[in-house]
Amino acid sequence: MAVETQPVALVTGASAGIGEAAAHALVGAGFTVYGTSRRAAAGEKRGGVVFLPLDVTDDESVAGVVREVLERSGRIDVLVNNAGVGIAGAAEESSIEQARALFETNVFGSIRMTRAVLPHMREQGGGRIVNVSSVLGLVPAPFMALYAATKHAIEGYSESLDHEVREHGVRVLLVEPGYTNTAFDANAVAVDEPLALYARRREAFDVLTAAAVRAGDEPSVVSQVIVAAATDTRPRLRYPAGTLARRVSKLRRYVPPAIFDKQIRKTSQLAA
Repeated sequence: MAVETQPVALVTGASAGIGEAAAHALVGAGFTVYGTSRRAAAGEKRGGVVFLPLDVTDDESVAGVVREVLERSGRIDVLVNNAGVGIAGAAEESSIEQARALFETNVFGSIRMTRAVLPHMREQGGGRIVNVSSVLGLVPAPFMALYAATKHAIEGYSESLDHEVREHGVRVLLVEPGYTNTAFDANAVAVDEPLALYARRREAFDVLTAAAVRAGDEPSVVSQVIVAAATDTRPRLRYPAGTLARRVSKLRRYVPPAIFDKQIRKTSQLAA
């Protein structure tokens, strides 16, 4: 097994959007980068990124991709947990099965990947796990409650785990984008038990979200923040990515709850 002399990064969900931008930015920062997607052909190269097939909901797939990276490069210095899916609609409109599937990818997928790399990072005396969260891990999100719940879960998991592994030279860090100009909203899963009483609100929210995404930050903005989290000599736990994310993060900390609640309803075009 050859051991790379330059640092090695593994990026999940790297075929498009934030993951693709992050993978290429890490190449530019001097990393050997492995990117993953469900449909990747093993070993194909795109712009200096080596792609490997991965299903983060499958234990064997996760173990296999980590084993493959270690066989090829002998080390994993940075894991970027970016793979995720969305659901747009009222919380009541998703079945338990649909909610469980969302958590399986967004939460348990990141936990699987983290558990797979941690023993190797401890053995090599260091490493970083960068979990791509969202400002929706900090604030409520009407008509995206289940997605927001997965990001709140990632926030709590990451901050807690960071305390557990820091003494072993490993850091667990959060990157928190705002709206980002990708196809994420277009690819969001439709609710599987739609209710007529929510239809008008759901449709209005879809229009609001589409406009916010089109006006959002480019993936390159988030990718540079991911590189900072991966390389800073004194890393911070949380890295808001973009102007909106920084503003929301500050508002959540300093604005009185009643005023914040009112602003959420106003922004979501909900009756006071």
